[in-house]
Amino acid sequence: QVQLAESGGGLVQAGESLKLSCLASGKTWTIGGMAWYRQTPGKERELVARITRGGVPRAFGDFVKGRFTIRRDNTKNTVDLQMNNLTPEDTAVYSCYAEAQGVDYWGQGTQVTVST
Repeated sequence: QVQLAESGGGLVQAGESLKLSCLASGKTWTIGGMAWYRQTPGKERELVARITRGGVPRAFGDFVKGRFTIRRDNTKNTVDLQMNNLTPEDTAVYSCYAEAQGVDYWGQGTQVTVST
């Protein structure tokens, strides 16, 4: 079993930055790839960024356009999402994802709200 806990969400103004953190616990040595996803009401969940077990970023949502960075620290069991130049369209619930031994794990999510 793996547990994921997100932190760092909040309210910011357009153009500002925010860093989200995901802390994994439990059988962390079984975790493979990790990722951040986001979802807004009435829309499907979409990938924000994905990172390999070894810490190599592998994919970003088209909307990222170089504004976001994903980093992973396996010694601390964390994966961070640095978001810069935020826009109101980035408003969403951001969730951490991990794959471990063929099982998908999700955090509860953290709200990010970007005001104009």
